[in-house]
Amino acid sequence: MAKSLRVAIIGAGGIGGYFGGRLAAAGHDVTFVARGEHLKALRREGLSVDSVAGSFTVAPAQATDDTREIGEVDFVMLCVKTWQLPPAIPALAPLIGADTAVVTVQNGVEAPEQVARTIGRHAVLPGSVKIFANLEGPGRVRHVGGPAALTFAEWDNRPTQRVERLRAALDTAGTTAVISADIWAELWAKFLFVVPFGGLGTATDAPIGVLRSREGTRGLLIDAMREIQQVAQAMDVALPEDILDSTMAFIDRQPATGTSSLQRDIASGHRSELEAWTGAVVRLGERTGIATPVNNLLYEVAGVRASRAEESRETTG
Repeated sequence: MAKSLRVAIIGAGGIGGYFGGRLAAAGHDVTFVARGEHLKALRREGLSVDSVAGSFTVAPAQATDDTREIGEVDFVMLCVKTWQLPPAIPALAPLIGADTAVVTVQNGVEAPEQVARTIGRHAVLPGSVKIFANLEGPGRVRHVGGPAALTFAEWDNRPTQRVERLRAALDTAGTTAVISADIWAELWAKFLFVVPFGGLGTATDAPIGVLRSREGTRGLLIDAMREIQQVAQAMDVALPEDILDSTMAFIDRQPATGTSSLQRDIASGHRSELEAWTGAVVRLGERTGIATPVNNLLYEVAGVRASRAEESRETTG
């Protein structure tokens, strides 16, 4: 094996647990940053990953709640949700050396810049993850499907030794790693899929099969996607010309009962990524002068549903 990497995983849930676990099992020096019962379980019993690609256990697992105990690393995988970034970003400082790279894997298109404002663009590798994995309980991750792929690149898409080192390490660890030729197009293409699906699903409380089968809601999905395409163009992001057709074809292939994490979080009264999804479309549309009426409406409706669900949960809880 090539030289072992030192890696810190901030956000040791489904994504961080899976990719960090694979790297640790392959012999890399991986430390998980976690809290509470999850941290205790990692320290006591290790990390157990139940995976369709082959289950495994990392024991002992290196874990801490204080990044100062880790020191400088080669790579940080920043796997927290978008609303968890404000407290997570200051924790990066003890991990950053001269050539440390922080891989951002948040849904949305604003997280890389949010992180770069503190540590600089040279230290950020914008990334995108495709996997269905979740934290089943303290110390336990379940991977149920998806390509288990991490796509990433340097900020300006140039080839570098460090992105190749990470790709090679992830490949040999049993995951799929892709160095993108245009990471910003990659992020925006995923954004164009998840945001209309999540916003309209939340507004209607309907799964993807219903959204795509009704003429009216199918049209709304396409209109919301077109608005995002126009915002991307205004920001000089080169999305493929057939992005609307290819995204709808992808939607048509998904299980009819599928719902987005945004829809599930809001329905259960949990904090959601609405601001980083539909809210970002509204903000970026205003910044670029692009009208986004469908996404504006979905943002307001989803916002009302989110506040009411949260109030209901607090009252019953």
